[in-house]
Amino acid sequence: MADLLENVLGFGFILLLPVVVIAGALVTLFAVGALFDALENPGELQSRVDGLFRRPPRPPKTPGPDHYYQPHWSPQEPRKTAGA
Repeated sequence: MADLLENVLGFGFILLLPVVVIAGALVTLFAVGALFDALENPGELQSRVDGLFRRPPRPPKTPGPDHYYQPHWSPQEPRKTAGA
């Protein structure tokens, strides 16, 4: 029983250790890249942080019937012809 447990733990150690090391290396590489990006463009970093706390834009409103712009698909009254 102890031999089986030792084999399972040895296999898990051999399998999991490289995965953990590679994942840690990728996370470290990503963090270093983000750090260099922040050092190179500090204004962009500030705008990103400010954007997290900015209110979203208001949803657009449909113009009322007295608005100067009327889309071509809106229902219109029939036009009178010159001869009528």
